[in-house]
Amino acid sequence: MENLLDYSDNTIKKYREKFESALPGVMKPHTEFLNKVYADGALPTKVKRLIALGVALRSGCDGCIIAQTRRAVEAGATKEEVVEAVAVGVVMGGTPAIGWQWRVIKVLEEMGKW
Repeated sequence: MENLLDYSDNTIKKYREKFESALPGVMKPHTEFLNKVYADGALPTKVKRLIALGVALRSGCDGCIIAQTRRAVEAGATKEEVVEAVAVGVVMGGTPAIGWQWRVIKVLEEMGKW
C-alpha cells in the first residue's frame, strides 16, 4: 500500500503543478484565499483544519482527507481530536464516510501519531 503522505507530497503536488503550468496564475487566488481562511481568527487554525477534515470525509475527497489530517496535526491537533472530527464526519457522511476513515488513521500512523 502506498504511503499517503508521499502520495500527497509527490503525486498530487506534481499534477497540481502541471495544471498550474497550463494555466499560469489561475491557482494563485485560490491559494491566497485558502491561506486567509485557515489563518487564526475567531477560530484557531487547528479547529478550522478539524472542521475541514470532517467536511473532507463527508465529500469523499481523498487528497483533502490526507491534507487536512496532516494540517490538523501540524496545527496541534491530538490523535483524540482528530478521531472525534472523523466521528463527526462519519455522522454527517454516513457509510461513504466510514469507507474513507482508514486514510486518516494511516496518515496518523505515517506521522507517528497513532
